[in-house]
Amino acid sequence: MPPDLDEVTAAEAAELALGHIERLTRRQPLGVTSLSPTDVGWVAEVEVVEESRVPSTANILGLYEVDLDAGGELVSYRRVRRYARGRTDW
Repeated sequence: MPPDLDEVTAAEAAELALGHIERLTRRQPLGVTSLSPTDVGWVAEVEVVEESRVPSTANILGLYEVDLDAGGELVSYRRVRRYARGRTDW
C-alpha cells in the first residue's frame, strides 16, 4: 500500500521537530538525537543549548521530546533532561 501523501518522511519529521522546538523555546537546536515512528506519527528528541557559557564545554543543554502527528504537526513537547555539555553520566 503506498504511503499517504499527507504523511511526512523520517527526514521531514526530523526537520519539522527542529523547527517546532526552535520556535517554541527561541533557542537554537543542536540536532535531533533520536527519531522513531509511532502509531499516529513521530516522536523525536531534540538537543538545545539552554545556557551558553565560556568555555562552551560548560554550556547547559536541554533534551526535548517532540511528538508529531503523521502530517508533521506538533502534538506535544516537553523537556526531559537538562545537563552540562560534556557530562557523560546520566
